[in-house]
Amino acid sequence: MQNPAPSHAPRERTQQIRDDIDQSRRRGPLQHIQIPPCPELLAQLQQAMSQPEPDLNLVSRIASSDVAMAATLLRIANGPLFKPVGLPCTTVGQAMTRIGLRESVAVMTGFLAQHAIPVNAPQLARFWERSTKRAIAMAVIAQQLPGLSADLAHSFGLFLHVGMPVLMQSVRGYAATMVEAGARIDRPYIATENANHKTDHAVVGALVVRVWNLPAPLMSAIRLHHDFGALGHDGIEPEIHTLIAAGLIAEHLMRRHEGLPEDADWAGHHQAAMDWLHIGWDELAQWEEAITAQFDAA
Repeated sequence: MQNPAPSHAPRERTQQIRDDIDQSRRRGPLQHIQIPPCPELLAQLQQAMSQPEPDLNLVSRIASSDVAMAATLLRIANGPLFKPVGLPCTTVGQAMTRIGLRESVAVMTGFLAQHAIPVNAPQLARFWERSTKRAIAMAVIAQQLPGLSADLAHSFGLFLHVGMPVLMQSVRGYAATMVEAGARIDRPYIATENANHKTDHAVVGALVVRVWNLPAPLMSAIRLHHDFGALGHDGIEPEIHTLIAAGLIAEHLMRRHEGLPEDADWAGHHQAAMDWLHIGWDELAQWEEAITAQFDAA
């Protein structure tokens, strides 16, 4: 007896998200959202890393083509995180060898995204700093979850809330909406965004990923990252569930590191996330220790 044909429902869900975004961009509330173009160097970097065997020399040339980005890699390679022994790195190639190819690409992606979408609003103070911190936490968690790409996890952490600065730049009154949404306890954050603007940062973040031609699972996970009620639903790819569940944990551990109280998402959905990832409180404590070590070394 043959095995039943695999279900295509998860891929259909991703296609539906893509179609909904495209339609809303043509005729719905997203048509007035201004998405900064994907940086050319990021497009080149994505292309280079999509190859079965990424070319270290090509990635190094991309890194060297922006003086500030190259300086960032050198600063990290010669910083306390790597506790270098011997002579300091003086070239981008040396820095990338010390940091590692994929870790270097993660740094470059963050650098390019931050400069493509500048954030100046006081309501988004430390936005990219916290996004980078979340990305680090996600990459650490991915090391504990066989099958989850560390690159995808890092990108999810980095781009998770990118819809917020884009909305701030595109939509009048969004700053006031952020204040209102953060203060209300009677409904979720995105409910206030939708009530005021007919869209929310999860949708707009997915739109950024779509326009920038980043991986489809990243688009879907960002679109659904507040839809915790869908965790485990068989119509969604398991990898997307894992990103969403890990993202909730990363956010919680980041808040604990900053001395902030737990938020409503964690209070209401942490058990579903932990159940999906098949972890208990002991594992969570171990993850927190590993993530804290990375935060403190950065």
